[in-house]
Amino acid sequence: MGGSRGHKGCREGGGGLTTNARSEDAAAAFEPLRPRLVRVAYRMLGSVADAEDMVQEAFIRWMKADHGEVREPEAFLRRTVTRLCLDQLKSARRQRETYIGPWLPDPLVADDEEEDVTLPLMLALERLSPLERAAFLLHDVFGVGFEEVADTLQRDAAACRQLAGRARAHVREARPRFQLEKQHGLALAEAFFAASRSGDLKALGAMLAADVSLHADGGGKRPAATAPILGFEAVMKTHERLANFFRQNSSKLVRAVFINGLPGFITVENDGEFSTTALGIEHGKIAAIYVVRNPDKLRHLH
Repeated sequence: MGGSRGHKGCREGGGGLTTNARSEDAAAAFEPLRPRLVRVAYRMLGSVADAEDMVQEAFIRWMKADHGEVREPEAFLRRTVTRLCLDQLKSARRQRETYIGPWLPDPLVADDEEEDVTLPLMLALERLSPLERAAFLLHDVFGVGFEEVADTLQRDAAACRQLAGRARAHVREARPRFQLEKQHGLALAEAFFAASRSGDLKALGAMLAADVSLHADGGGKRPAATAPILGFEAVMKTHERLANFFRQNSSKLVRAVFINGLPGFITVENDGEFSTTALGIEHGKIAAIYVVRNPDKLRHLH
């Protein structure tokens, strides 16, 4: 037979695209959707690496799909990613049963506070069943209609409304209740860094709420409290001990940022590892301190 059946990107005799051209078109259709799909997966899983893995698996399935049967690529891919995440959550929950110390989601860093799912809300989502979490995120956060939610979760629409309603009731208290001017939030974060590292306990105490809590995620890989530290006195005593440590071991401020929608900062510690600190602010006081030290959760910051 004479010659090739067509070069990459050329039309075949029947008017269809070559396999290579179809693959290029499918990949080109997927890439603009990737960031949105990662957002869905991260909010389901709380892990940047796992979210990227789920989206890559969805890409592989997309490349194998019969695209002629797909009317809405974004809905198809969102459904695929969500179902992959539901399967992943089963193993993730088993892993968290043996996780050392408090578990915090991987920190998402931004230069502004605009975040549809803040860190406290991510923690509230952890208390939901996987189906409740999916229904709430798809409908309440991403604005997906209940018909698509039902198709994704393979439940009827009425059941999905109930799932989302139960989730909404559980997470209502985790919604931000206090508006914080951006620059004030970042200034407070910088002041907290300065006071906590210098041992200025008077300045530090003036920033903290009476019921302040400290949550540190080292994952058993870096030193961190293995349980939340609750209350003003306990948190102050912890920072008094930390101040003595920081006098001998420098902690460098990289920059003040917003972390999962909360003001905070990134530091490089004396061992060269990154840490992130996010601050929950209520009535102008720091009500919660969230520190991520587990290096597995900070790789995307390098």
